[in-house]
Amino acid sequence: MNPIPFRVIDWNLLDTTISKGQSGSAISRSLSFDGLRVRIVTYSKGYLADHWCSKGHIVHCLEGEFTSEQADGTSFLLKEGMTYIVSDDVSTHRSTTKEGVKLLIIDGDFLKQNA
Repeated sequence: MNPIPFRVIDWNLLDTTISKGQSGSAISRSLSFDGLRVRIVTYSKGYLADHWCSKGHIVHCLEGEFTSEQADGTSFLLKEGMTYIVSDDVSTHRSTTKEGVKLLIIDGDFLKQNA
């Protein structure tokens, strides 16, 4: 990974990407660096991801609350100020929210397991 110079990010100036979930939608603003992606993602009321994910993430709840459902049937409710961390290929998960949520999501090569 190349060094990242000091940078101030005004998230409001970044382009948005809208993705449809199984229900609801996700609006994201993201920055990508060599081996690193940082995003602010807002899930609408009633959002349910349209796929299961096995990628690693650091997910911090900025506003609202959401549930991280695991393919094994367990689930975790994360509220404002809470974070989850998982490496690539350790968990298969998806997000859902009743009332909407705003998240900071960081992922990248540093979450890959060593072979």
